[in-house]
Amino acid sequence: MMALIGGLIALILGFIGISIWWGYFLKALAAGVPIILILGGALATYLGIEEIKDKGSSENFEPESDDLKSEVETLREELKGLKEEKTEVVVEKKEATKPVKEEKKPVGKEDSKAAEKEEKK
Repeated sequence: MMALIGGLIALILGFIGISIWWGYFLKALAAGVPIILILGGALATYLGIEEIKDKGSSENFEPESDDLKSEVETLREELKGLKEEKTEVVVEKKEATKPVKEEKKPVGKEDSKAAEKEEKK
């Protein structure tokens, strides 16, 4: 809401300023137009030169799609082989590890008292 009010105030003050200083506005506009034309022309010239360079480099570009496709296929096969090896190793590790039941050993006074009670039973 504040932005709307601020925008309306700036708009009204801008119209008042242009109407009061119309002569100065025209002089500033007349001074700014040549500068804008010079900067715009320099930018257009630079972009045109870059476009010509890009066309020249794209004409010399020859895609080696057959070599790239064969390399991609070999890398895919290698990746599949590595995935299969990984799954085999994971399965072997799961089969090799068995859960081991640990005996609880008393650590402090409270644990030793609890262990003595269990032994008495």
